[in-house]
Amino acid sequence: MTYDEAIAFWFGSINYEVRSATPEDLKLERMRAFLRGLGDPHHRLRLVHITGTKGKGSTAAMLGAVLQAAGYRVGLFTSPHLVHVEERMQVDGVPIRRGELAALMDQIAPVVRAFGGGPESTPTFFEISTALGFLHFVQRRVDIAIVEVGLGGRFDSTNVCQPLVSIITTVGLDHMAQLGNTVEEIAYQKAGIIKRGVPVVSGVWEPAPRQVIETVARDVGTVVQMPAGAFDYELGLLGTHQIENAKLAVKTVELLNLKGFTISPAAVARGLKSVQWPCRIEVVARNPHVILDCAHNLPSAQALADTLTESLPVTGHKAVVFAVSSDKDYPAMLRMLAPCFDEFYFTKYGINPRCVPPEKLAEVLQQIAPEKCFRTYPDAPSAWQAAWIATGPGDLVCVTGSVFLAGELHEAVRRCVRGHN
Repeated sequence: MTYDEAIAFWFGSINYEVRSATPEDLKLERMRAFLRGLGDPHHRLRLVHITGTKGKGSTAAMLGAVLQAAGYRVGLFTSPHLVHVEERMQVDGVPIRRGELAALMDQIAPVVRAFGGGPESTPTFFEISTALGFLHFVQRRVDIAIVEVGLGGRFDSTNVCQPLVSIITTVGLDHMAQLGNTVEEIAYQKAGIIKRGVPVVSGVWEPAPRQVIETVARDVGTVVQMPAGAFDYELGLLGTHQIENAKLAVKTVELLNLKGFTISPAAVARGLKSVQWPCRIEVVARNPHVILDCAHNLPSAQALADTLTESLPVTGHKAVVFAVSSDKDYPAMLRMLAPCFDEFYFTKYGINPRCVPPEKLAEVLQQIAPEKCFRTYPDAPSAWQAAWIATGPGDLVCVTGSVFLAGELHEAVRRCVRGHN
């Protein structure tokens, strides 16, 4: 396959990031059969498995940076991507190369086609992503892979692995159509990554979901460990919520050291200080303040609101470019963000049918906070340009609401900031 052929084949599969999955779509039998056809690459990897409503990507990035600082070759599997699909699978911070992707898809495609039948019976976009990541990490002979769950945990395609450590960062109300309507139900789905005898690191402190996680752990013969004590490191990511994520990474390091790794406190310090995770309350410029973020659910909107209040006091005009997926609790997100901004620039990202029309967002804002100013734009670039032109010294402009929006505007925002400076 050429690279273009490989991408066309990959994106020709069912993609639940575009069309929301139903609970019936989430299963592991097909993924296990798929990987058997590829020689079970996941069984040849040492890895850490991470789930959570919020913070799993940041925690994965921190842990990866620490392990790299300790001298290990590290695979990192995350989703979705910001700009290029190759970002989903990285080795030592370098995304899979186009030639590598095409060569591996040559191995994958015949196995996918062998499933036969209709599109519902063949591996999905994310299942192919997962297999591609496992194969890439084996081929590149990583010392350890850090694998982030795509959705939930119990029936996520990554949950075929046998990790050294499992991490559950947080539990909150998100993907409720697939995972359940209460934090207890969602916690049960997240806790599905817990394996017999595998230690679990958890950042879930709320009593109800915490009890669910501890019950599942006890039933499979392991214990939940929670970080405790002061945090004495300098962190390269902004926000107090990132300190909680960093504590999970540090606790995981302790457990990995018990399993034969050698990760010094100095390596932990270097990794946490140097870690980069784009578009997670990323301060792209400071005069005016320009923030790129991808808060896409209520817990992450809360983290953004808290960080803006605690760490980024701005006395000037505060504007936000906002687009969001229809399966999110966007009225609650807007209610959370309304006090933080003077003006909303509502838009949509790409051609994804899941995106809420900007006019609908405006209607919701008028009900929640009728005193707020807003504008609607048919596409993300025009919304960003309008917001940027209206931003002056001492002001703040933030892009948030979706990974898809942050990815689409990622380069345009940086280009404007470079031109301004």
